Amino acid sequence: MREGHLLEAFLEMMSAERGAAKNTLSSYQRDITGYAEHLADTGNTFLGSGTSDVRNYLASMSREGLSASTQARRLSAIRQFHSFLFSEGMRSDDPCGTIDSPKLGRTLPKTMSIADVDQLIARAQLESSQPKLSAAKRVKTARMHVLIEMLYATGLRVSELVGLPATTANVAGRFMTVIGKGNKERIVPLSGRSREAMANYLEAMKQARKPVSGRFLFPAGSGSGHYTRQAFARDLKTLADRAGLLPDLISPHVLRHAFASHLLQNGADLRSVQQLLGHSDISTTQIYTHVLEERLRQLVEDHHPLNQSSDTEPD
Repeated sequence: MREGHLLEAFLEMMSAERGAAKNTLSSYQRDITGYAEHLADTGNTFLGSGTSDVRNYLASMSREGLSASTQARRLSAIRQFHSFLFSEGMRSDDPCGTIDSPKLGRTLPKTMSIADVDQLIARAQLESSQPKLSAAKRVKTARMHVLIEMLYATGLRVSELVGLPATTANVAGRFMTVIGKGNKERIVPLSGRSREAMANYLEAMKQARKPVSGRFLFPAGSGSGHYTRQAFARDLKTLADRAGLLPDLISPHVLRHAFASHLLQNGADLRSVQQLLGHSDISTTQIYTHVLEERLRQLVEDHHPLNQSSDTEPD
């Protein structure tokens, strides 16, 4: 079986048996293709490579200056691929069996302050409510406003958000159902502000004579049929700039982090945040424990009797 066919078989297994999402499959394909190119440069193949070849590939990534997290992600893809080849009997060994993952430092997610989020949303709302906008401009500004309101209210992954089905427009209650990674369903809340922004967006679409009636809530002429996550990230940065914020520090993913961090700051427990974010394992959510630790430290400082000052001198 040729190299390309081996990769295709692996991706098909990941999709059919493990329910890997489209973005995940694309990431696996990129990472394993990079590994294949490295092997080809050394005259080797997927079936002929050994542990030394995998180590050499890791060393080459390190020389290129790739981060430990990127190296670990690529190694994870290669591990799963070689495990698949071994389990299917295409190889008699697994060359990744004795290789350790690159050491990862504890990186804290970028986030935004509540004030910065308020400033961003206020700018989006202002732009969407300007008088004398063209129908097309009103749709664009109303779409940006509702996307930000929904992202901050729900903590959705950006791919989940931009790919919401058109049926979401019919949600009248305070919750909606989202299909996340691995086709797993979860319930997420909708704030009053996000429902209001949704109504404004739908009205703008109606006035532009293109009511939401197809597959997606945010239709676009892209190959996917909906407004893309790349376009959203780009437009979000330009909005941040107009709002007087630093564009480089803001992205859809940062807003998702802000959702989680602000919930924890205000007393939510880690398990609830895990469910809202759609993490299958709570260890993924534990990156936010620094927020909990800070809140507990502040709680002790503010409320423990030994930290309370007294206005009266002891007798």
